[in-house]
Amino acid sequence: MQEEIASGPAKRRVGILPEGRAPVREGCAIFASETATDPVGTITSGGFGPTVSAPVSMGYVQTAYSANDTMLFAEVRGKRLPVKVAKLPFTGPNFKR
Repeated sequence: MQEEIASGPAKRRVGILPEGRAPVREGCAIFASETATDPVGTITSGGFGPTVSAPVSMGYVQTAYSANDTMLFAEVRGKRLPVKVAKLPFTGPNFKR
């Protein structure tokens, strides 16, 4: 615990925006490249985001890969699909006081 406080967390929760229309769902592995063998993270939830009119996901990735706009690959049904790390929430607040 003290080591994690001193050095920072090993993983971070991030938003994931898949390129294309295929949703990336819970349990999919995230890789640093299309040919990488070791995953750098995993998807915890995903589906279609009607507000952004595109699929959206959330997951945990190693801190080194958690910067916004980092390109990664998610494995969906045996294929590696390109995804991008996105800032959460996916849309800003649109209410007025």
